[in-house]
Amino acid sequence: MNVKQISVVMSNEPGSVLRMARTLSENDIYLRALTVAESSTFSTVRIIVDNVLWASSVLKEAGFTVSLSDVIALGVPDTADGLAHVLEVLDGAGINIDYMYEICGNRRHITADGAELQIFVFRMSDNEGAAEALESAGIKVFGQGKLSGV
Repeated sequence: MNVKQISVVMSNEPGSVLRMARTLSENDIYLRALTVAESSTFSTVRIIVDNVLWASSVLKEAGFTVSLSDVIALGVPDTADGLAHVLEVLDGAGINIDYMYEICGNRRHITADGAELQIFVFRMSDNEGAAEALESAGIKVFGQGKLSGV
């Protein structure tokens, strides 16, 4: 149940992220999630988009340094203890979290029983093991196709 994440490395200067966003928008690519990690000289922008191959291609053509990696997206119950419950399942399975971030905007997933889920993206030490542990605990894990449509 992996989702492809695009990481874009760019100089840490005004206009860099704007240039990436314009490249995506000019090619009708929709952002589903975004996070920026920075240092004094460069930034790494991690994105989930609706069309991974097209986005990767146009970003490379525009001169960006791009790499793809596998992450998982999962539904975190929109309750006070929702995230803690997910983290307890991962801790119990011995899974380390490298990083995580929430899907952009007010995108939520409503389950058949009406529960509302926030969608988070996780990069972990063992994505496959994490997905198995989460699904065994009844936590919704999203695939690429489902995530592209949120």
